[in-house]
Amino acid sequence: MRAQGGRSSVRVQPGGGPTNIETGLPVLDHLLALLAEYADFGLALQVEPGSADAEVAEAGSALGESLAGFLRVGGARGHGSAFMISSEALAHVALETSDTPLVVSNVDLTEARVGGLASDIVARFLRQLVEGAGLTLHVRLVNGSDTQHVLEAIFKALGVALAQACSSTP
Repeated sequence: MRAQGGRSSVRVQPGGGPTNIETGLPVLDHLLALLAEYADFGLALQVEPGSADAEVAEAGSALGESLAGFLRVGGARGHGSAFMISSEALAHVALETSDTPLVVSNVDLTEARVGGLASDIVARFLRQLVEGAGLTLHVRLVNGSDTQHVLEAIFKALGVALAQACSSTP
């Protein structure tokens, strides 16, 4: 599905395809590339440059809106759950389509910094993603102390859970 807003352009292709992500934030680009890889999505996402907060919000919103159709198409599961690791970090993500978008998480990275950016950008991204896609999302960090590994585990698990949710029911 392709969407284009005033500040972004996004294309999601379940089942694979090329990946080209340019949010203006290399850390977020890396995390979204992991999400696409683990979801087996082709993903093209470009966000117009602006403040880091605006770029994060726009990326989350655009991706969520683009996924909404796949999550609600007739026959889609509409829910998914995955545990994933990245080195010492283990994260669990569970999600389902919902008319009341919500993020519930035990992960607090407000004081952590990755690539010079506040890691709470991830919380902002996830809030915008669930709003755009219409999801209830639970994120649980089971183990992990290295911020980069924690974020990678979360985005890998999110990718697997989204792939499950977009897949057809048997």
